[in-house]
Amino acid sequence: MSRPSVLFYTSLIMVCLLTAACRSENQPAPATETPEAATDEAGFVSVFNGVDLTGWTGNVEGYGVENGTLVCLKDGGGNLYIDQEYSDFHLRFAFKLEPGGNNGVGIRAEQGKDAAYYGMEIQILDDTAPDYADLKPWQFHGSVYGVAPALRGHQKPVGAWNEEEIIARGAHITVKLNGTVIVDVDLEEVGRPSTIDGQEHPGLFNPSGYIGFLGHGHRIEFRDIQIKAL
Repeated sequence: MSRPSVLFYTSLIMVCLLTAACRSENQPAPATETPEAATDEAGFVSVFNGVDLTGWTGNVEGYGVENGTLVCLKDGGGNLYIDQEYSDFHLRFAFKLEPGGNNGVGIRAEQGKDAAYYGMEIQILDDTAPDYADLKPWQFHGSVYGVAPALRGHQKPVGAWNEEEIIARGAHITVKLNGTVIVDVDLEEVGRPSTIDGQEHPGLFNPSGYIGFLGHGHRIEFRDIQIKAL
């Protein structure tokens, strides 16, 4: 091969390499998974927008939004539900108590009725408050009220944020507090022939219903409220 031919092919190869390099630089970088994308892929949906009570129903006047948190107002409260019914689900949220704070999470509840009996109430309570020292075991934080007592001792100090999860699969109810399972029960075993409190619970075996917060006149803050239908 003559020297001019060698120079020609060498130049051609260099041009091709430069073109490929330029195309590579202009290609967008591979997408990296963000925590938000991971959450979406896991199937959890945020049900609180941090601005207002859009998507909620019930006693909306008893609650407010402050600095991106959902607040059960002192001397307010009542039942505030996600405006959708759920059957099996995985709910997770964070909450912060004031001293003596008392609230609850209604699940599979019927609107306009006492969620603890026409559905279930997962208790939210300052277990350390002197006023509650003589409560029944099934009245403390995380318990399925009147049905199944929770394991105690896993709350953070009053004023700190706690993280909680509630998982309902058929008759199987699990409650986690700050990473520890504090309730894990089969309603068929603890709800028949009667419950531990000796009361009637007509909605204990509701196949579906509303989920929400049950204020009792204490200021409680909530954030990071997410749910996944199972």
